[in-house]
Amino acid sequence: MADILTLKKINKTYGEKTKNPTQVLFDLDLSFEEKSFNSIIGQSGSGKSTLLNIIGTLDKPTSGEVFFNDVSLKGYSKEQLAEFRNQSIGFIFQFHYLLPEFTALENVLMPYKISKKEITTQVMKRAEELLDIVGLEKFKNNLATNLSGGQQQRVAIARSLINNPKIVLADEPTGNLDSDTTENVYKLLREINEKFETTFIIITHDRHIAEKTDRVIEIKDGRINLDIKK
Repeated sequence: MADILTLKKINKTYGEKTKNPTQVLFDLDLSFEEKSFNSIIGQSGSGKSTLLNIIGTLDKPTSGEVFFNDVSLKGYSKEQLAEFRNQSIGFIFQFHYLLPEFTALENVLMPYKISKKEITTQVMKRAEELLDIVGLEKFKNNLATNLSGGQQQRVAIARSLINNPKIVLADEPTGNLDSDTTENVYKLLREINEKFETTFIIITHDRHIAEKTDRVIEIKDGRINLDIKK
């Protein structure tokens, strides 16, 4: 299977111009196959969140290159990266970041609104179908504040898929959920991976969850400590 994402010799240093710069990532080489279901684990401060930010183009490496479908993103401007990010990458965070004054359906549509494209009947239908897939079709007109924590995270999952991204990056997506809800959310992510053939890269501190993915990458002190494919 072809690689959808490749990182070559990624280094990240903060405070380069200060007396005490801090290097967080060291010469990382990683590739991710399209349609794959991956997890990244590591202790706090290991560099895993920095790595995810670089993969998601929210941050740039100090040196090294990120390739998407063999095309380097190194020369992209901020505007080009923002457009690429909006169209090609879905994000799910530990804190779902729903807008409380909007309904579940309106929150799902938010990435599309950001792109300033017309919300057509087809787009609206997709948003409703995504809410149905995550089990919230009946709650589409509920304000975000009137949803449980698990329901809000399901809205965030649907939102991450509205632009039909090739990759979904999830940073501790169940960090604030109880064990039963966590299990259900990960089952849902797996179902989406299989249904839409979306590549998933999930950061989690939960080894029990990581073991359910097809590949486990452990980051330790800014380097790859383990890389196990099942």
